[in-house]
Amino acid sequence: MAPVTVRDMTTRIDCDTCVVRGLHCHDCVVTVLLGPPPELTIDDDEMAALDVLASGGLVPPLRLVEPVSGPVIESA
Repeated sequence: MAPVTVRDMTTRIDCDTCVVRGLHCHDCVVTVLLGPPPELTIDDDEMAALDVLASGGLVPPLRLVEPVSGPVIESA
C-alpha cells in the first residue's frame, strides 16, 4: 500500500475553473461561508465536515464542478 501524501488528502477549490460558476454560486457552501474566493484548498477532514453540515441542512453542499478534458480529435 502506497503512503498517503498531503496532496492525496486535499481538495483544491478554484472557483475560476468551476463549470457552474455564476449559475450555482449563490447555493454553494464556499460562498455561504467565505464569499466567492479565487481559490481555496481544504483537506479531507474539512471536506468531511462540510459534507456533514450539508447533509444536516445547515449549509448548502459544495457545488464545484471541475471541467474534464475532451478527446483529442485530429483533423484530416
